[in-house]
Amino acid sequence: MINYDKLHERLKKEQAQITEKLELLKARELPPGERREGSPFGKREEEASEVSELEKRSALEQNLRANLAEINHALKKYEAGSYGVCDSCGQPIERDRLEALPQASLCLSCKARQAKNAKGAG
Repeated sequence: MINYDKLHERLKKEQAQITEKLELLKARELPPGERREGSPFGKREEEASEVSELEKRSALEQNLRANLAEINHALKKYEAGSYGVCDSCGQPIERDRLEALPQASLCLSCKARQAKNAKGAG
């Protein structure tokens, strides 16, 4: 038997953690005109380092936002009484899958089909 309340609590906890991480990322952003001081290799190396860090931060933020969107979707489904039901086929999502990934919105079959279609399209 699946304990949906326990999974709901995990989702709420993960939602809070991700929101906090996003706020920390935003707080660490340098204002556009602000530069780092004193690279011994000159301005180009400094700018390349800043660009690299910005790209990493952007990718991390994008992943966190995507994960947060999945969690929010799962929480809405919980409130609507449809949590644990596949968005695609309407069948129950496997217990092991939900316990491993509480924000899962597709059963294993539909997720595998989605991955196969994405691979074929790419």
